[in-house]
Amino acid sequence: MQATLPSTTFTDYLSVAASVAEQLAADAVNQDRSGELPTAEVEALKKSGLLLLPIPRQYGGAGATWPQVYQAVQALANAQGSVGQLYANHVSLVAAVEAIGRPGQAEHYYRLTAQHNLFWANAINGRDSRLKIAPAPEGGFRVNGVKSFGTGLAVADLSIIGAMPPEGDLPLVFVLPQDRPGWAYNHDWDNIGQRRTASGSYRFDNVVVYGDELIGPPPVPESAFPTLAFLVSQMGKVFTYLGIAEGALKAARRYTVTESRPWLFSGVESASQDPYILHQYGELWAQLQAAIALSDQTAEQIQLGWQKKTALTFEERGEIAVSLAAAKALAIAAGLAITNQIFDGMGARATASRHGFDRYWRDLRTFSLHDPVAYKFRDVGNYVLNGEYPVPSQYS
Repeated sequence: MQATLPSTTFTDYLSVAASVAEQLAADAVNQDRSGELPTAEVEALKKSGLLLLPIPRQYGGAGATWPQVYQAVQALANAQGSVGQLYANHVSLVAAVEAIGRPGQAEHYYRLTAQHNLFWANAINGRDSRLKIAPAPEGGFRVNGVKSFGTGLAVADLSIIGAMPPEGDLPLVFVLPQDRPGWAYNHDWDNIGQRRTASGSYRFDNVVVYGDELIGPPPVPESAFPTLAFLVSQMGKVFTYLGIAEGALKAARRYTVTESRPWLFSGVESASQDPYILHQYGELWAQLQAAIALSDQTAEQIQLGWQKKTALTFEERGEIAVSLAAAKALAIAAGLAITNQIFDGMGARATASRHGFDRYWRDLRTFSLHDPVAYKFRDVGNYVLNGEYPVPSQYS
């Protein structure tokens, strides 16, 4: 399906993201309860044209910068944490081939995605070694086994997957089209949050992978640029956290202003005049703005690093990684505080299941465990005290 793109100004794209978020928020509580495949969410993203946001204009995309893309992630996550995660993955994956791919691969997949309005997902986790890839006698490769965790493959057009070769300790990464026979989703994602991400396990039975579907190696592997793809992905997670927290605070504000009752000993006529509630909202809002400011600053650093391409040094990459670690830790701390404490300002009636306010905490709590926040503070502390940058990895 070819997308109908809005005009080329980013203000229009951000308006589109906000409109899609409003559309998806209308049924977010019921969708969260069902925990079914995010088919409607992906369809909405396709119709909006937002899938083409990070693709350079010469290949049919919008050519947005990373700060602009991340603002769209944040707007979508206001409505549903699952949508924020799915979209954040998509934008980082469609661009990752430019950083880690062989010459010509990025151009191919950029054009293919733009021409057919394709949605990307992934199951890359290198720590999951149960999925194996081996050369096939007839040429190409065969993939067998189970990937215990993947996100969105069941609803994606293209997926980037990592599998372990017979020899070596690093996975081979390949692109898998949706219609390739031999793989299936096990429908076993039943976590407390991010319930519409199809993040369960996937089984592969003699799945064919052609040689040109293997991604990489990059032409300048000694450059820091290939490892920047990890930070691009991590930043998408940060803005998903911020979007969930922002959505929670907005929803809580609406409820407090329109539904909450003042405490009988407060001496005020409305909950929005209660000094303790005012203090709470002021503190939570300030925490969120601080997290957003640091994240916006880090997004600008990522954009500058992306523009350098293979000229990016590991020192420059290290500065970005330190800022990102701090931004991620701060976003998680602010988000958990907001999604938990909003109930103090809304009151006991806000815990009724029909409101679904608990989904914000469940989504943030689930997704923020992607990697331990303590290790983010450790990386920052190691830089502050010892001048050492985080070791480049999928998480840093």
